Amino acid sequence: MRAVLVANIKGGCGKTTIATHLAAAYARSGHPTVLADVDRQRSSLGWLERRPASAAPLAGIDWSREFDEPPRGTRRLVIDAPAALKAKQIEELVRMADIVVLPVLPGAFDEQATQRFLKKLEELKPIARNKKAVAVVGNRMKARTKASERLDAFLGGLGHAVVARLRDSQIYADTAAAGLSLFDLTGKRAAEHRGDWDALLTYIDENV
Repeated sequence: MRAVLVANIKGGCGKTTIATHLAAAYARSGHPTVLADVDRQRSSLGWLERRPASAAPLAGIDWSREFDEPPRGTRRLVIDAPAALKAKQIEELVRMADIVVLPVLPGAFDEQATQRFLKKLEELKPIARNKKAVAVVGNRMKARTKASERLDAFLGGLGHAVVARLRDSQIYADTAAAGLSLFDLTGKRAAEHRGDWDALLTYIDENV
């Protein structure tokens, strides 16, 4: 089983969007996939409840109170972590995961929170000893804006792999409302945006 932890202590940076898309991508590829929701708001589980029967099947588990074993036969586990994580929770989730995906938005507040979270991660032995990779994802990027240029400069100095930059688009809100992802859609627009995810999916496969 491969386990992917999507985490950052900054709220609203797109953790659930990334977690649901990764889970949908794995399910679409035919892997028995489970989406674990650690947040008490249960946004990922709500997305699963809206997911139509015609979409690639996914299972969900509620980890908001305790971390249980995923169902037998699980081949891909995607963990959607909340912003309010305690140190012990971070340590336990990192121990369970094979790789950490860290989304960050353009903006000074997001950059500061990301730096604090990375500092915490780097204090953990699996990260410090390079046994587990951290994949940084620039989220909701807008081309040719000062905010995106600033984020690019910030990401370049983090010392961790910046593996993907996801465009800002209304398509994410539209698909989330329907319990879907870009990987469940057809059409040119969805295909263009799916291209933003190729580098992240490849990086995860190569580092797990």
